[in-house]
Amino acid sequence: MQSLDMAATDLREVNATLQAQAAQTNQTEWVIENPRGSHAVAVGLDAPIHVTVKGSTGYYCAGMNAQATVHVQGSVGPGVAENMMSGEVIIDGDASQYAGATGHGGLLNIKGNASSRCGISMKGIDIVVHGNIGHMSAFMAQKGNLVVLGDAGDALGDSLYEARLFVRGSVKSLGADCIEKEMRPEHLEILADLLTRAGADATPEEFRRYGSARKLYNFNIDHIDEY
Repeated sequence: MQSLDMAATDLREVNATLQAQAAQTNQTEWVIENPRGSHAVAVGLDAPIHVTVKGSTGYYCAGMNAQATVHVQGSVGPGVAENMMSGEVIIDGDASQYAGATGHGGLLNIKGNASSRCGISMKGIDIVVHGNIGHMSAFMAQKGNLVVLGDAGDALGDSLYEARLFVRGSVKSLGADCIEKEMRPEHLEILADLLTRAGADATPEEFRRYGSARKLYNFNIDHIDEY
């Protein structure tokens, strides 16, 4: 196991070292000590390595991740896993605003709560939040799955496209063009797989599904107040 101590090594060197790992590397296990809330920790990784961050981080942790597994043993600031492409990002604590924003793939597994705009403009990422999420989550979400074991705040799924939203708890309000939809067998199957992968203590039958009413795809004068 390789260790990088941010008390002695600056952020640029830490990220450069991790980014230099190739697809066939034999140095697959890495530990980052003393992150001390630093921003942009473990960003831009593109190799099948496992990085454990021992502590909490600031903005944009694990941004643009591809292939790697990044496990944060703490909480994270805004924009964790922003523009993630593949791999997995695990957060033991809470996540601040816009977790998983614009993510294209991979799994973002948040063991605590997520703040506002979780999954904003998601484009294929899967996000599982074991706690609650804040307002305007999945705003303009285009593709992928957002699973919430707790409650959702105001305006869930506002201006949603084709992403699927699964919520076990209560939803304070739905955003424009977001409606509750039937939970069909294929959705139960998708949800069961995500819950298993995330190690979540829940069953698919406990959840409700939300998606786009598809009334905002094209301009319609009858819906002018919703634009």
